[in-house]
Amino acid sequence: MTVLGLDDLASGLPVKPRMRGWIHAWSLVVASIASVTLIALAFTLESARAGIATAVYGATVCGLFAVSTTYHRIHWHTVEARTRMKRADHSMIFLFIAGSYTPFSLLALPPNTGAILLTVVWVGALAGVVLKMSWPHAPRWVGVPLYLLLGWAVVPVAGELVHQAGVAPLVLLAVGGVFYSVGAVLYATKWPNPWPRTFGHHEFFHAATAIAALCHFIAVYLVVFG
Repeated sequence: MTVLGLDDLASGLPVKPRMRGWIHAWSLVVASIASVTLIALAFTLESARAGIATAVYGATVCGLFAVSTTYHRIHWHTVEARTRMKRADHSMIFLFIAGSYTPFSLLALPPNTGAILLTVVWVGALAGVVLKMSWPHAPRWVGVPLYLLLGWAVVPVAGELVHQAGVAPLVLLAVGGVFYSVGAVLYATKWPNPWPRTFGHHEFFHAATAIAALCHFIAVYLVVFG
């Protein structure tokens, strides 16, 4: 394996856009600092429950960006290595969705409702991981609807979330959800692709996920300290 760059040009191997993976690399730096701060404050100023919820959330956010950066910034020279990283990359999306819902389930919903939502998203996420691990080359029309279905699992409990946590977290969740959904559509359609050597269709997908992650981080912060 090599980091994308001159070695790939010299070898004649396909070259990804120069920006491939950088958006998530920068997001990893920001997410790591923000997550450590959030977790420390949650344990110190709130409760162990809040600390654990934010730790799960932070681990999945940083895990998503770390695996994505590794997968996209390195040129994998064997099909086996690339397939393993593709499995990990796509699986982390499911775990990230479940991790993002964890603080809302534990801190912003009535106990019974929160337990149901937490069970649904984590069972769904683990099922998604099994799918990606066992069928890494599944068509995009198989994986994308599952991401969207799991990502919008909050809809049935939206009223209770507003009642418990207020309007702002739900609005931020919805805005982030829209960006994630738009990103999923761009991923599925491979559009737009205006600068394929520099900033291709996948970079638009990564940009959408980074913006959505920021929206959801603010929502989690409001739930923990609101």
